[in-house]
Amino acid sequence: MKPSVGYGQDDALVVVDLQNDFCEGGALAVAGGSALVPGINAEIAAARAAGALVIVSRDWHPVDHLSFSHRGGPWPVHCVQDTEGAAFHPDLALPADAIRVSKACAFDADAYSAFDGTGLGGYLRERGIGRVVVCGLALDVCVKATALEACREGFVTLLLAGLSAAVDPGTVEDVCSELQAAGVEVMGERKGEGRP
Repeated sequence: MKPSVGYGQDDALVVVDLQNDFCEGGALAVAGGSALVPGINAEIAAARAAGALVIVSRDWHPVDHLSFSHRGGPWPVHCVQDTEGAAFHPDLALPADAIRVSKACAFDADAYSAFDGTGLGGYLRERGIGRVVVCGLALDVCVKATALEACREGFVTLLLAGLSAAVDPGTVEDVCSELQAAGVEVMGERKGEGRP
């Protein structure tokens, strides 16, 4: 597959939460999650070839995280630290030097954005990054939060909507509109019922 973006050394590709529990067969599966992998692999290869940073975020929850339904949270148990469900999709072609960012690691705090409590914004500024390209899972939750925060942190932000999938496909158009209104460039938007 051909990459969507022409990358440069001042770019960072942020692949959000492409983990087993968010793909088909996982505890909190997003329809179409696994199908994103070949396209995201093409983006990773293009970013690496151009000298851009490749960053992968992951939910990395302790047992009994407050977001879990048995603790009153909105989600089933998912992405528990050091479990198979928390592992990245086995076909995701991660280079050895990809930067892995773990979020929502504390019992008493949730985090949807890859920037939330991770220091990622400061790190990217130190590395001279000007543009952040975002894709992954799930469009209407962690991808949206990551893109919005990248924009708030002052980065030119591009969402690869065609390489992101939503928990609720009916939200795709509204999410893309919200991101555009916040200043995020949305590439590959698909309106209507289909996933982005």
